[in-house]
Amino acid sequence: MAETSAPMRASGPWDADEPHPDHDRIDLGGLRLPHNPDFDVRLASVGDQHIGVVVLYEDSSLQLQALAAPRSMSLWDEVKTKILQQAPSLEEGQGPFGVELSGEITSEGATRPARYLGIDGPRWFLLAVIYGKAAMDEEVAAPFIAFVRDVVVVRGAEPMAREEPITLRRPSDQTAEPGEEPSLNPFKRGPEISEIR
Repeated sequence: MAETSAPMRASGPWDADEPHPDHDRIDLGGLRLPHNPDFDVRLASVGDQHIGVVVLYEDSSLQLQALAAPRSMSLWDEVKTKILQQAPSLEEGQGPFGVELSGEITSEGATRPARYLGIDGPRWFLLAVIYGKAAMDEEVAAPFIAFVRDVVVVRGAEPMAREEPITLRRPSDQTAEPGEEPSLNPFKRGPEISEIR
């Protein structure tokens, strides 16, 4: 039985329309991120569209992407199946947000630890992927998990296709030079809220 004014949950990720802690966050439009001075937060872009966030901390990284989802069903089972088709060596386990995938993946000839967390929200799905040491070490992962727990997803009311990325924007009016970052490389350091293209 659903209640219209549910009490605030213990932790997020939060939907923008549900009760959540009211403190200053980095407003990227589709995502509002908690402030952590130790994190280097960068926007990931395809063409002119910002579609995700890469958070760098020590020797690990966290990638976040919010997707539009149907109102009545979970996307994580479907997304999980697609990930396992590409990386069959990953194993399912229980994590802070339910079932997750972890193990080693190989991309561009390099093998690295990865941990996939999927969170289904109301009409949105948040995929969080941790790479590096934090993918295999719970203590090292703790700051990333705390970060994800305090993310606010702003789905908006406009119609969107299933699995369409919820568009992000820079927190200021400044924009990077076109073509400044030609490829997505989450391990290249950059200024806070820089762009990755």
